[in-house]
Amino acid sequence: MVRARPLGSLPGRGAVPRAMVLVEVELLVKGRADLGEVAPEIKASERRAAVAIADLEWRDMDPDDYGANEAQDSDFPAVERSRLREMLSLLGLDTYQAHKLSLQDFLQISSDSMKNRAPQAPRDLPWNFLRKLQALSSEARSTTMVLDTPPDARPAEKESQMEEEIIYWDAADDLATDIYSFSELPTPDTPVNPLDLLCALLLSSDSFLQQEIVHKMSLCQFALPLVLPDSENHYHTFLLWALRGVVRTWWAQPPRGVGSLREDSAVLSRAPAVAFVRMEVSSNSKSQLLNAVLGPGHRPRDCFWHRDLNVGTNAREIADGLVEVSWFLPSGREDLDVFPEPVAFLNLRGDIGSHWLQFRLLTEVSSAVFILTDNISKKEYKLLYSMKGSATKYYFILSPYRGKRNANLRFLNRLIPVLRMDHSHVLVKVSSTDGAGFVRRVRAIVAHVARAPCRRLSVEEMAHAARKLGLRVDEDCEECQRARGRAERITRRVKDADAYRREELRLQGDAWRKAAQVEKELCRAQWAGDPPDKELRQRLLELRAQQLGHEPAGGLQEFISGISGPAPGEKLYFLRWMEWGLARVAPPRPRQPPETILALRPKHCGAAESSEPLGVEHFLREMGQFYEAESCLVEAGKLPAAQRRFAHFPGLASELLLKGLPVELIDGSARSTPLRWVSGLLRELHARLERRPRLVVLSALGLPGTGKSTLLNTMFGLRFATGRGRGPRGAFMQLVSVAESFSQDLGCDHILVIDSGGLIGGALASAGERFEQEASLATQLLGLSNVTVVSLAETRDIPPAIVHAFLRLEKTGRVPNCQFVCQNLHDACAPGPRPRERRPLLDPPGEADRAGAHTERPGGGMRTLAGLAFCDPGKQHIWHIPGLWHGVPPMAAVSLAYSEAIFELKRCLLENIRNGLSNPNKNIQQLIELVRRL
Repeated sequence: MVRARPLGSLPGRGAVPRAMVLVEVELLVKGRADLGEVAPEIKASERRAAVAIADLEWRDMDPDDYGANEAQDSDFPAVERSRLREMLSLLGLDTYQAHKLSLQDFLQISSDSMKNRAPQAPRDLPWNFLRKLQALSSEARSTTMVLDTPPDARPAEKESQMEEEIIYWDAADDLATDIYSFSELPTPDTPVNPLDLLCALLLSSDSFLQQEIVHKMSLCQFALPLVLPDSENHYHTFLLWALRGVVRTWWAQPPRGVGSLREDSAVLSRAPAVAFVRMEVSSNSKSQLLNAVLGPGHRPRDCFWHRDLNVGTNAREIADGLVEVSWFLPSGREDLDVFPEPVAFLNLRGDIGSHWLQFRLLTEVSSAVFILTDNISKKEYKLLYSMKGSATKYYFILSPYRGKRNANLRFLNRLIPVLRMDHSHVLVKVSSTDGAGFVRRVRAIVAHVARAPCRRLSVEEMAHAARKLGLRVDEDCEECQRARGRAERITRRVKDADAYRREELRLQGDAWRKAAQVEKELCRAQWAGDPPDKELRQRLLELRAQQLGHEPAGGLQEFISGISGPAPGEKLYFLRWMEWGLARVAPPRPRQPPETILALRPKHCGAAESSEPLGVEHFLREMGQFYEAESCLVEAGKLPAAQRRFAHFPGLASELLLKGLPVELIDGSARSTPLRWVSGLLRELHARLERRPRLVVLSALGLPGTGKSTLLNTMFGLRFATGRGRGPRGAFMQLVSVAESFSQDLGCDHILVIDSGGLIGGALASAGERFEQEASLATQLLGLSNVTVVSLAETRDIPPAIVHAFLRLEKTGRVPNCQFVCQNLHDACAPGPRPRERRPLLDPPGEADRAGAHTERPGGGMRTLAGLAFCDPGKQHIWHIPGLWHGVPPMAAVSLAYSEAIFELKRCLLENIRNGLSNPNKNIQQLIELVRRL
């Protein structure tokens, strides 16, 4: 039998770059060569073993084969390097190798933010992928390019881009038929495999953008990169830091007792791991098999990318050696739960012979390894023989070619005692095999492995194994580790969040609440034209002096050092470590049954509020109170300006705002705005943005649990806290930059996005002080805004405080452009608003609305909310957003209809800003004055 293959390709499911042929030749032909030139990360002992294997194989090689390949050995490094460079150049990412793409580059608003068109050139592909990923679109990996050239004018497809198969023929076969069958393969619309695009982007991104990409991929339920190959420098990176932000929720069912929902970091939670790898050629697709195993019933999930998906047949150029990870997470429903506990699934792209280091890692961390192959020859036998003594269970999935059955059985019989297998560890899948039955059999094996005593490792523990093998771990950089140590000096002292707030963050206690109340009374008197109450003024000064009598606690001083002294990158590392460290000590959140996991449901009015978790915002709030107290005493002449110690605090906070951290605008605990602190912060922001001062304020209001934070995060890539009971209760702001090339057209340089958190609780007018508090806060946020998104769970569920705020602002003529978003409706699948859905907002107001209207306009005529919010009821101001999840969480992906609706809403908001349909744009100085007035 003769074996033929396309020039420059290797057999396999995905395309294997030509350089990998040279790697194989390097190992097999040059047995005496220094393997360090090919893989410097391999340790000396491994190199000796690899050289020994290569020497054995070299002795068995045909001399003619040796002569044919000898000339190709010398160009391996140049060929390999040029492939990565060509890919980066093709995608326009070569300029981001010295200075990596940052998170700010990713979030910047440009003219493309309003477009939803296919890429026109390869350089559009990375940005199109990032925009779709930000919008949580399940089609992010289906990024294709529109070619203007007619099909017959396109350059011939490179041979290495053909779908790679080994063609076998006997002497009697018609050679021409097999050879020319290559020309019948379809020509793809894009020259880039989605996995190559992902690898190129990750290699061009800084660690914070890598983390954001992986986080968004996890929300879309895509398989996540675990080991990133870098053929340019011949080292591979274990992506521990990039996975730090991924959080998993699942239904934990103890052996005896009632189950409960559990939430934990994907990096810290332990689970058995099962790896799927390919050896040489395999007729069966690993990724398709994995998707079928992970999917409930007969509905496979497209978690792992495979060649039968759109643009999936394009040859991989730089992604071979990539290791991906995905988890099965139980939901508590027997009809959906394939496995009773979480299981990690690992997938190596490419052949294990060419990526031996990654294969060694998988054998170190996995409880079982499934090897897909059609052929076990002497070379494969010797490779696997080197795994003798491994504690991992090995399973083979075979689909033997003609004439290979006996050879496979011969080598398998030799491997069975070596790898401690039996015949049940060998599965055969050919074209006549029942696919569903085969998937059930694989699931049964995985379930048996997971139930039996086996190694259960977290991703963090996998990183230890990666280090021992010589892989680089992204988290090991000096900046990251210094920041981690600084953050842990704070977080390790936090045993109980409430006790820590009382003992360490003392300025946020009763003195602050009393001072906030006194300032509200002074403000009311000022706007009523009454003379200032000297007694109230004196009381305020006493309270501020009482606050300033405290010294910043040790934890706060360490926090200030963490955000002031280090380099910009170290600050961001420090803040992330702080967030995760504080999240670990947060009290467990109340949990609902599995069918309501992650559902967007509003809290019932009057429900008891849970204890606010400790977060970074509390440290910034403490800094704000020191600044407030000091500024108040300086203004009153009770403290010389020369003795100020905290005047630099607003500058530190404004720098964090510029770096993308949410900063508190309204204190959710005291339900008050620290005016001096916010004004000082905005002044510092103005000084830093003096070249580009024009600002638009976009806010989101609504009841907790209506999805407004998720909506803002999806639209603009922000980091507002999400999840009922998790986030802080204040109003937070984040700054989004507009590209200079687009700022003139849009009419602003920055968009300040404000999320109202849990400030609006749906209190009725009869609730007295609480209703007045909510109405005042809603008035403040609406008055600051150019554009407001009001998030509702049902069309009739409009918080009375928001109606009240509209009625107040009508007198000033400052009602912002409003868009009402109704989420999670039963019939929300239909696109666009319909008259029936619009009717509740056009109906006469109910009792709550009447009470609010009479409070503001006693004896006056009634106005509907629709009359206040819209000048033209025919225009689209009501958006019905489909449910967030497609399926049942936690395995459900984000609905494509949700991401498409969010994109249309974003486009509409930007269009309104550009067309000047909102309140007049303002600069920061005007915003400061508006904060004081409101």
